[in-house]
Amino acid sequence: MQDELQSLLERLETRLAFQEDTIEQLNQALIQQQRQLDALHEKMRAVQTKLQEVQGSPVASQAEETPPPHY
Repeated sequence: MQDELQSLLERLETRLAFQEDTIEQLNQALIQQQRQLDALHEKMRAVQTKLQEVQGSPVASQAEETPPPHY
C-alpha cells in the first residue's frame, strides 16, 4: 500500500513538473506574440498616418471645384 502511494505521488509530481514546464513555454510564446502584435499596431498606425498625409482631404478646395452646370 505504501509503495502504491509513493508511486502515485511520484507520477503526480512528474506530471506536475511537465505541466509547469508547458505552462511556462506557453507563457513565453504568448509574451512573444503580444510583442509582435504591439509592433504591428505601431507599424499600422504609421502607415495610416502616411496614407492620410498622401491622400489629404477628400474635399476639393474652392479653386478645384468646377462650377455647377446651371452657371
